[in-house]
Order: sequence, then C-alpha cells, then structure tokens
Amino acid sequence: MKQKVLIIGKVWPEPDSSAAGSRMMQLIDCFQNQKWEIGFASAANKSPFSTSLEKRGVNEFEIHLNDARFDTFIQEYQPDMVLFDRFTSEEQFGWRVAEHCPKAIRVLDTEDLHCLRAARQEASKQKKEFTLLDLSIPIAYREIASIYRCDLTLIISEYELNVLLNHFKVDQNLLLYLPFMLDPISKSEIEQFPAFEQRQDFISVGNFLHEPNWDAVLYLKNDIWPLIRKQLPKANLLVYGAYPSHKVDSLNNLKEGFCIKGRTENMNEVMRKAKVLLAPLRFGAGLKGKFIDAMKNGTPSVTSAIGAEAMHANLPWCGEIQNETLSFAESAIKLYTSKLMWQNAQQNGVQIIQSVFSRESHEKNLLAALSELKKNLSKLRALNF
Repeated sequence: MKQKVLIIGKVWPEPDSSAAGSRMMQLIDCFQNQKWEIGFASAANKSPFSTSLEKRGVNEFEIHLNDARFDTFIQEYQPDMVLFDRFTSEEQFGWRVAEHCPKAIRVLDTEDLHCLRAARQEASKQKKEFTLLDLSIPIAYREIASIYRCDLTLIISEYELNVLLNHFKVDQNLLLYLPFMLDPISKSEIEQFPAFEQRQDFISVGNFLHEPNWDAVLYLKNDIWPLIRKQLPKANLLVYGAYPSHKVDSLNNLKEGFCIKGRTENMNEVMRKAKVLLAPLRFGAGLKGKFIDAMKNGTPSVTSAIGAEAMHANLPWCGEIQNETLSFAESAIKLYTSKLMWQNAQQNGVQIIQSVFSRESHEKNLLAALSELKKNLSKLRALNF
C-alpha cells in the first residue's frame, strides 16, 4: 500500500553544502523508490543553495514554530509516518504529531549524536581527554528523551549506536543503524580516477558553520600546515567549504600556500585534482561526508581517530590516522610523496565505499524495520515504557 511520509526538517536540504543535506536526500530517494508520497516541511528559511524538492516530486510546506496552525495542517495531511530531522525538530513538533496523528509512525534521524559532539567540544576547549562520563549534560537528557518519544531512531554511526546501547542503556528495538547509503563505485569510474602524477596540492573540505570544521582549519593553519610546507615548499593547501565568513577569508595567505577557496560548485572536480585530503578533526560526531567525497574520487586522506570514527568498520583506512601534530604532518608528507602508499590508500577507499555504505543492503534494513513497526506499532509502543 502506498505510504504517505512527512519529513520535518531543521533546515531545507543543501546536499552540496553538508553531509546532513546529502543524508536527507538519500532518505528521500529511498522513500521515492517505494513510490511513497513525500512531503517536506520546515520552519527554516530557504537559502540560495537549498535544493528544489518540488522538482524531485516532493511536496514542500512552510511551517512555523509554536504555531497552532500546524495542528490543522497535520490533521489534514494525515501522514502514515513522520520523520524528524534531528532531535530539536522532534522537540518542537513531535508532541503535536502524537496528539493529532497518533497512528503515524514517528521516526527520528539524529544525523549525529549532538550530545556526543557537544561533550567532545567542551573537553577540547578544556584541553582534557573526553570520557563517556562527560555525556551527563542537559543536551544529552533532551536527546535521549526525544529518542524514547519516537518509535524508531536512525543512528548513522556504529560508535554512537554502542554509546546509546551500552552507556545510556537505550532499548535496541528503538534504534536502527543506518549510515550513508551509497551506490558502489563502478570499474569504469575507478579507471577514470586521475593518476598520482596528474594530481597536486592538498585539500581541506568542510562547511564553515560546523564548529569541528572551523577548529580543524585553524589547527591546520597554525600548527600542521607550517610543518608540511617546510618540507614541501611548492605544495598548496586548498581550503573549500560552504558559508565562509570574514574570519575564514582572513586566513588566506598565498605566500604560505594556504588558500581559502570557499564554496565550490563541483566538489568532485576539485577533489579529483587534489592529491591528499587533510582533516585533523579534534572533536565531532556522526559520519563525515568529506571522506565519502574523497573516496568516491580516489583521493586518500590523513585524519584523526575522531575523523575516521565509524567510517571504515574494520577495514584499513584510506590513508593515515594520526592524532598528534608532528605525526599528522609527517604522514601527510609521506602520503603526498609515496606513489605506492598513495595507491594502496586509494584502493582502501574504494573497498570502504563498496563494503560499509551499500545502498542496497541499508535500504533493505530500513524498509524492513519500518514494515515491522507498521505491523506491530501498538505492541512496540507498549513495550517502550
């Protein structure tokens, strides 16, 4: 039977600006493949970079916070399922959905575990090592409460799934591991990767509104890049990202080879020209779309343990994982200059995409979980005290 789905978005999707935007479009594609009717509602303003959902056959609705007109809207729309984009959307609209459409399945897509990102950021500011005990913060109470209010929560990271199961003791029936859902890289696409000799320069990628990315750029500028540039004086670091501010632009220094490029209209093109991606993330959560872009274009990377977290299962990383400044710089130099090391890293990236992020298998798991929910909703809700 044809399902009617309403997605309540924190923002209008910008797949070219952030991994969250790409993730949302993957979910929409999955639902459309089932011929489901989809509506997308948001209280946010659209930006010039918001994708046109209507052109993709998705109905768009403008809603408002703390507005009783939403009650009338949801009663008239009568969705079979409501998907909340991040827990703040569920906080704002979930109770209205529950009251006026009690039979609708309520699904939360966390994007990443916000409390984990916040706690790690605070630990980084205090220059102390993060532990799970740092998660006892107000945002965690809000986020876990939101999970309990929903029938199913989509978790993008296996690490975060384990935190919820083992630290917060959330019932496994309420959670579904659902990472990025990607098509495999074809043999012809691999053959078209530019070769080691055809590439030059390092690249950094990340939406500048996202605090972990801004911190990583500052870390590169002040600590890591000077070490690399000293050994590779002809190399440049090209820094790409949506929404660069004046403080971002002020870091631009062509003499030092530190080049602020801002937003790119073609991420695949700039990624394929670069030889190595640098991403020294010191805090954060979820999965990082920059590595997907790199692996899909055959570009190895150097990152931290947090950057690589939950991105590669037990497979070898597509480059190097280093947490210390000097070792990070040394690994970047080696990867940039060693053809054999670079080629092996590239092959590892292809294997990660093929094995960890299979669209077919993850879509199958999602649809099976939703089908089970629909059949046993009353029973499952009764078990969720």
